[in-house]
Parts: sequence; structure tokens; C-alpha cells
Amino acid sequence: MELAYPYLYLDAAYFKVNWGGRVVDLALLVAVGVNEGGYRGHGRSPYILVLVVEPAGGERKEAWRNLLKGLVERGLRGVRLVISDDHPSIRQAVMAELPGASWQRCVVHFMRNVLAHVPQSERGVVAEELQEVFVARRRGTAESLARGFVERYRDRYRRAVEVFAQGLGEALTYLDFPSGHQRHIKSTNVLERLIREVKRRTRVVGVFPGEGSLVNLATVVMLRATEDWAFRRYLDMGPLWAAEEKPTKIAT
Repeated sequence: MELAYPYLYLDAAYFKVNWGGRVVDLALLVAVGVNEGGYRGHGRSPYILVLVVEPAGGERKEAWRNLLKGLVERGLRGVRLVISDDHPSIRQAVMAELPGASWQRCVVHFMRNVLAHVPQSERGVVAEELQEVFVARRRGTAESLARGFVERYRDRYRRAVEVFAQGLGEALTYLDFPSGHQRHIKSTNVLERLIREVKRRTRVVGVFPGEGSLVNLATVVMLRATEDWAFRRYLDMGPLWAAEEKPTKIAT
């Protein structure tokens, strides 16, 4: 890896695999990076697309740290932001292997977590108000909308508001980055689409005969689904570099 990767997306999916004569759920861990040129990968060369198979419980143990450690050993550098769902093991791995990188909690998953504590009949209205918070491009606006949300629902849906308040800060990290990047870096949608395609293409398999067959098929599906990534710039990275070059104002 010769380039810096300011943004790194992490996600996992589960598949049934024959493991030593037993059918078990294995986690397929996926990492995709956006490099300093704004491509989801290494310029016009192969991009970061990492597949690691671990037993399902591994996602809560050392799997993510091993994945990131391996990337760092291969030259991963310059990570400013890691985007993932809320897994303590991921946050711990980021702190250990990517010191200095910020963490963005996937807004889509976060909203689902909040709405899980709202009656089905009311979720449509509440979801619209949640979305208003996360389409704001300025932190002050988002926080003001969030306060309004808390005030309106703290008595009706106490648990939903607790979940919202506890995770809000981690879900608004994207606002510290250029406005043109925000909708791309506040969720793991870029990986969700890949994983959905893998699941769609592997549905007919049912149970994989071994982890090797899972990795091989997932790799082929993902490579085909992302053929245009190396030729299509994902983000204009100029605003990020410009923001980092601005001198810090000294109070007088």
C-alpha cells in the first residue's frame, strides 16, 4: 500500500459453513478503504478489499484487531476515520491499531437501534424526525434538532431516547469532516451493498463445504461487483486536505 487511506469501512456478514464436520456460522469480515486520491482502493490498481473468516464469536474477540494489525503491517497508513456498526471489539481494535483515527458509528444501524424501542405504528413519524438530525450539515444544527427530539419523546419512549442520547456523539463524528463527504462517511452503506450481493449470489449454496469455498466465492462476487471502482473517483479529497492545512487560530 503506497497511498494513505483516510477513510476505512468495516463490516461483517455471517454464513453457514461445514467446520470440522459441524455446520457453524462463520463471520466474513470485510474492510474497504478510500485512498488519498478519492478512489475506493489503490488508485487504478487493486484496492483494499479484505476478507477474513472467523468463527461467529470471533467478531467479539480478536478478529477485528488481527485484521487491522495485518493491514497496518502491510502498509496501511493515514486513516482519519473508521466507519462501522457499534461493536466494542471494533472500537478497541481501532484504538489499539489505528491511534489518532476517529470512529463513526453507522447512522443507519444507529437509527434502527433507536427505532427498535418505538412501537411499530409510530416508527414512520419518529424515523422522519431522526433523519432530520442526520441530514444536517452543521454540528450546531444537528445538536439543536437532537435536543428537540429528546424533549418530544423522552416521556413517551424513554428507552429509545436513552439509546439515542447515549450514542449521538459517536453518530455525529462525520460532521467534523468536509460537507461533501458527509453522506458517504456516516454509514457503511458502501459495504452493505457488497454484502447483500454476496448473500444474493451465495443463497443457492446453503452450507459451504469449507471456509475456503466461502472466501473464494465471496471474493469473485465482490470483485465483479466493484469492477468500476478503480476507474471512478468516489470522493474529491481536496476539501479534506485543505481543512487540514488551515492554521489553528491562537486566542489573544
